[in-house]
Amino acid sequence: MEVESNIKHRATNGKHLKSPSPAGGGSDSKESSVERELNGEIQAVELNGGGAGGQNGHIKKPLPVDDGRIKRKAKRLIVQRQNSGSGTTGGHASQTNGNGVGAAGAIASPIVINGILPPPGGYVVPHRRWKNSRRSRNLNRGRGLPKKGGAGGKGVWGLPGSEALAEVYEDENDPNYDSECNDRNVELREVITEITPEEFFKLAEPIVLEYYEHGDTHEVAVSFDEILQGPLREHITSILVEIAMDHKDSQREMTSVLISDLYGRVITGKDIEKGFNMLLGNLPDLILDTPEAPFMLGNFMARAVADDCIPPKFVAKAEEELRNLQLGEHAEHALRRADSLLHKQGWAHLDNVWGMGGPLRPVKTITKQMELLLKEYLSSRDVAEAQRCLRALEVPHYHHELVYEAIVMTLESLSQTTEEAMCELLKQLDLTCLVLPAGMEQGFIRVFDDMADIVLDVPLAYIILDRFVERCNRAGFLTDKIINNVPSRGRKRFVSEGDGGHVKPATLPTLRD
Repeated sequence: MEVESNIKHRATNGKHLKSPSPAGGGSDSKESSVERELNGEIQAVELNGGGAGGQNGHIKKPLPVDDGRIKRKAKRLIVQRQNSGSGTTGGHASQTNGNGVGAAGAIASPIVINGILPPPGGYVVPHRRWKNSRRSRNLNRGRGLPKKGGAGGKGVWGLPGSEALAEVYEDENDPNYDSECNDRNVELREVITEITPEEFFKLAEPIVLEYYEHGDTHEVAVSFDEILQGPLREHITSILVEIAMDHKDSQREMTSVLISDLYGRVITGKDIEKGFNMLLGNLPDLILDTPEAPFMLGNFMARAVADDCIPPKFVAKAEEELRNLQLGEHAEHALRRADSLLHKQGWAHLDNVWGMGGPLRPVKTITKQMELLLKEYLSSRDVAEAQRCLRALEVPHYHHELVYEAIVMTLESLSQTTEEAMCELLKQLDLTCLVLPAGMEQGFIRVFDDMADIVLDVPLAYIILDRFVERCNRAGFLTDKIINNVPSRGRKRFVSEGDGGHVKPATLPTLRD
């Protein structure tokens, strides 16, 4: 207990001691020796878990002794722990002196926590505090504090999204550093890659095919402005004509209209001339897919002259170049076709060089062409030619008119031969689905509705109609709706059939008041 009383006496009297002079050199003052004893006492108490702090498991690391205020705080702390330990009976803490020797003179053994020995000059943190601690597990390096900006502490990936950031700083001492590529005096400019004519054809073909559906030339001009480059303007005419050669006359008419509308906005007259020259040179290849390519090209050139897209002298000039370049007989045939169309009196006929498209033609014109088709069929009995001419009209929505005209022509002919021929034609049109069942029904119903007028010109119309419907029914292409709606006309009653021969008066007698 002498050691304990000495520690208390020194702790109470240490407040009145003066701090050692820094100029003391190697000599130690009384206060410095007291401080050494106090520091040793603190380490001994911490290692043995003495006092109330050791019992509760809350161990504090001894503070450094560089500051005078911290020294005084440490002195007060050890005195309080000694007082609390001495007044407790049955305590397990053993008092030691600065050298680690207890009251009985035995050397205090270090406490092992969870099988971990304390470091030589430090302390051991309990396991649960290690689990919840954010401090670094490496006591010799760094403070272990989290980084600023939410990047996390040691051993983590860093700030979220930092892996996507490019390196701003480039080390010139890096072996991979390239001074030419990393030159700061670089001016960046937009570079537009030029496309080839083959690539331009692939881009332009969907635009032209879509134009055949909507017929809006303004939309085509806007689409060409988006993909067009200067050197490719001369290829527009050749692309349009090549695509039109694989389609019908109605699409060729739309192509001629498109060339006329693009002139002056997207392409110039020189571009159109260069496009036709390309087509003249490519005729040997075009004729493999389209045998009528020279004839069609001549029509396109004549129509372009009529639309004031190219001058009339272009044809004569092309003939001279043809002789010099020796393009071949196909190009010569195309130029002769264009020249023959242009030398006719007036150019008004060139507006219909492709004919008028199906829906663009008036109804009377279509009806007249159908009548001519039926008359030609009756003279030749060529069903295939009749089908081809019907497809060329391009009016699938108006095929019921053909059925109507065929039945009326049969009623007016008064011939069984005509009935057989028309029945065979309608049967083949139904088998090939060129005339749909709805169109067939509509044609017959129209005839049934007009029988009151037809019978005025053909008195035997009802008899012939019954016979023709029966023949078509045996052929097997009539529906039940047509058969059920066949009209029937009552016979004229005679005197011998119960009438008595009396003639009804013209006026009925009236009752008088």
